[in-house]
Amino acid sequence: MSDETVHDHTPLDTQDSGASEVQDAAPEEAAPEAVAAPPRERRTAMGLVRAMFHLAIERSYARVGLVGLGFALVFLTIAGRLVAMAAFPQVDNGDNRVAAAATTAIRPDIVDRNGEILATDIRTVSVFAEPKNIYDKDEAVELLTAVLPELNATDLRAKLSTKKGFVWVKREITPKQQVEVHRLGIPGIGFLPDHKRVYPNGTAAAHILGVTNLDNIGIAGIEKYIDNTGLKDLNSLGFVAKATDLRPVQLSIDLRAQFALRDELAWGVDHFKAKAAAGMILDVTTGEVIALASLPDFDPNNPAEANNPDRINRMNVGVYEMGSTFKAMTLAMALDSGKYNVNSTFDTRGGVLTWGRQKIHEYHGTNRTITMPEVFTHSSNIGSAKMALGIGVPGHKAFLKKMGLTDRMRTELPESAEPIVPSRWTEINTITIAFGHGLAVAPLQAAAAVGAITNGGNLIVPTFLKTTEEEALKKATRVLKPETSEAMRFIMRLNAVEGSAKKASIPLYYVGGKTGTAEKVIHGRYVKNRLFTTFMAAAPMNNPKYLFVTIMDEPQGLPESGGYATAAWNSGVVTGRVIERVAPIIGLPPQFDPPVKPFPLMVKLGAYHATMLDGR
Repeated sequence: MSDETVHDHTPLDTQDSGASEVQDAAPEEAAPEAVAAPPRERRTAMGLVRAMFHLAIERSYARVGLVGLGFALVFLTIAGRLVAMAAFPQVDNGDNRVAAAATTAIRPDIVDRNGEILATDIRTVSVFAEPKNIYDKDEAVELLTAVLPELNATDLRAKLSTKKGFVWVKREITPKQQVEVHRLGIPGIGFLPDHKRVYPNGTAAAHILGVTNLDNIGIAGIEKYIDNTGLKDLNSLGFVAKATDLRPVQLSIDLRAQFALRDELAWGVDHFKAKAAAGMILDVTTGEVIALASLPDFDPNNPAEANNPDRINRMNVGVYEMGSTFKAMTLAMALDSGKYNVNSTFDTRGGVLTWGRQKIHEYHGTNRTITMPEVFTHSSNIGSAKMALGIGVPGHKAFLKKMGLTDRMRTELPESAEPIVPSRWTEINTITIAFGHGLAVAPLQAAAAVGAITNGGNLIVPTFLKTTEEEALKKATRVLKPETSEAMRFIMRLNAVEGSAKKASIPLYYVGGKTGTAEKVIHGRYVKNRLFTTFMAAAPMNNPKYLFVTIMDEPQGLPESGGYATAAWNSGVVTGRVIERVAPIIGLPPQFDPPVKPFPLMVKLGAYHATMLDGR
């Protein structure tokens, strides 16, 4: 066993030595026979690899220094650029394509109280140009104006001749136009995704909704209000990727009532040949504006129409002397003061009240002593003036301020008007303001005051957002005693039965109201044949829910009215038509059985004709 072992080792040693000699002598013959590199060869290869990556310190200084210098130059260049940008910021002229695309804001849907879409976004594209990449600008202008004929060739050529890197060619094009522009194949012309605001109902609620600009930023109405509540910041910070990321904004508007109101106003303008008209429906228990229209109006899909000065929101932006509708404020003030009650009387004999050099005349004079309800039903200027004088100038001013009539009223609509208040308020001002002349207010704030008179005495600032009665009462201000409100509801109902509000007294709805006719001030003087008429009606007067308001600017007398153009003959007629048409839509039920004892306090006090109104 031992000899065999020695025999095995000896040939191996000999073979190894022989193999080495053969390999040295003829390596080309030995290589094909080798299956794996011998240990010596492996050591030689590894040494070569290490040598390749071995960096002798004495030979590396130059290379490391060169690389370090390169990095230093790069970082210094970047740092210098950042400092320059911070010290000398460039004005964004829209040259950056990404920034230009980001200027189009994404907006939430606007819906009515029933969820119907009033405003929404649609995806579209806009055409841009990179003037530096357009070689033949004349040809580009010719081709682009051929497929986009609404472009002005001169303006487009000027845009393409600038040194800017980015200019808009046309915003919000149609898919068909996009295909046609694409087929032109003009280098330097491209498309960017965009959003377009659309209003599917056209002119409906235009003055409420407002408009947006080409960058989808709200510039009027509720659209501007939405931006002011933080939407613009959300868009600028990139938190909004699509419209569904935003909750729809729900308005108090009822689209059905809105269409009906505008339709009846348009009829009134045409029928009475008026210069303009406006109207609204107000929920007096919540302050919600159910409908509001002002004619002439505009289509928010074409924002340029809104620039016409004749298309203002007359309910919120216009300020007017409201005529005899202000007598509701005067009577409420007198009753709430405690100095007068529903049975107080006023001497109007002679038909003229002289105050200094001023003479106050009656329009529907009775030439006798009349009760407080009769002051309202006969629209007595003298009776109203005597009430206001009895309260005094300070008390009168304080009451009107409390009712929100001497300060600008703020709602969600950014547009509002400051009332025109006498700079020096004397007794003659109190006399004329008592019957609706000498103080100009926005009809919306006058409606809010009448709403407080009818709803039990709570002044609620009108809102265009859907809300509840509980939420509204938290923000309301108590301005009248409940007893005063009942007395005024009784008086307003009496006016619909035997006074100037008969035209709007639609059967089964227990309507009450007041007319108002004011002469317009032209060049500082009252003009007798240029009238501004108002009608305010609430229903049902035993428990008011809605206030209906109509104003007409310069309506004309008709043969059917005997040539009269006062409020009862035009604004009153339109208001009656609105109530009759809209009441079933907004859930105002008819009262087939007259209300039982609607004014118990008035019956108890023995008020003028109080028992007559039971069951009427």
